[in-house]
Amino acid sequence: MSGRTITRLALAALSALALAACVQVNVHGDPPPPGAPMPDPSPLRVASYNVSLFDEDTGGLVQRLALGNTQAQRIAAVLQKMRPDIVLLNEFDHDPEGRAADLFQRSYLEQPQPGGGEPLHYPYRYLAPVNTGVPSGLDLDGNGSIGGEGRERGNDAWGYGLHPGQYGMLLLSRHPIDAEQARTFQLLKWSAMPGARRPLDPEAGRPFHSDAVWRELRLSSKSHWDVPVRTPLGVVHVLASHPTPPAFDGPEKRNVLRNHDEIRLWREYLTPAAGQATWLCDDAGRCGGLDPDARFVILGDLNSDPVDGAGDQAAIVSLIEHPRVLPHPAPRSEGAALAADIDPVNAGHRGTHAHDTGRFGPRVGNLRLDYALPSTGFRLAGSGVFWPPPGHPDESIAAASDHHLVWVDLLP
Repeated sequence: MSGRTITRLALAALSALALAACVQVNVHGDPPPPGAPMPDPSPLRVASYNVSLFDEDTGGLVQRLALGNTQAQRIAAVLQKMRPDIVLLNEFDHDPEGRAADLFQRSYLEQPQPGGGEPLHYPYRYLAPVNTGVPSGLDLDGNGSIGGEGRERGNDAWGYGLHPGQYGMLLLSRHPIDAEQARTFQLLKWSAMPGARRPLDPEAGRPFHSDAVWRELRLSSKSHWDVPVRTPLGVVHVLASHPTPPAFDGPEKRNVLRNHDEIRLWREYLTPAAGQATWLCDDAGRCGGLDPDARFVILGDLNSDPVDGAGDQAAIVSLIEHPRVLPHPAPRSEGAALAADIDPVNAGHRGTHAHDTGRFGPRVGNLRLDYALPSTGFRLAGSGVFWPPPGHPDESIAAASDHHLVWVDLLP
């Protein structure tokens, strides 16, 4: 290298140093000045949606999804529009191979839908067996026979259903699911719960179920899941369930009582107490409740309105007001408020109409049954119910189910 070249390089370096001394250069990604507030991370949107994607025949949902299904297209459009990071789908028929979940992801969520948004991909999912439609081999409805056809067969299943997996659950997530740490409570006996509300025959003055049946009866009509998800906000435990409706029974009120105790199971799970190691055991044999420091979101169609309806509201009220549940206003929608005028029965309801999550016919009316209840440790950035008002362009896709998607946006 010549001396002239070395001189030119030295002069260039000195010029660059001089420029740096008098010009401040901001590079994308530089930290903010000392003392400046850090921007909030993007909110984590978590949702619950009873999609009513079930069929009366084994494999029926798989066949419908394979052929192309208008209802599934509209459900997918709602999800594409709302774009939850984590969503629990209730009443999505379970099949052991996960074919229905694969089809719904590939042929519906990942395809542009009329009225929807951009294609939506969930890399992670969780599905597991449920009690609905699984024969118990016992006379659970007390009619003197076991099994049978149609409704009689369903009444003697561990959870009402016409085939195993009907009305199942499916959890979809944009963030990794820790399936190895997931806990399920499909097999937990109802009688194991301290203070279980055993149904009584009011005329005979004795328990509705024999002691032999009561010892075997499972608490969960579908299942209860604790599914950890590794999100940008940290690990979030999704507590998912779908208790039986408090209806379709007799004076013994066995479904009312079961609904109460299915909801109460989450209250017990969140409340450390002596003796849990002897009864609160999951299907893998691990016992005890949720770690006191764990953050969670309770998701599901819990089939209980805190004010109206046929259920025993004590359980859902105590869950909403649990010390570990973040106090927050109930999600609401303009559509629910306006829909209250359609059925006269709603005039007798005491709850706030805007909080309703579904319309259940002229005899029942509109109720708040679907929940997304975050734990303390989060901040609420927003919430809502996807229930558009009459005449809104989204009204058609929202009508795909008698329930509406409920969502919360969470920040650390």
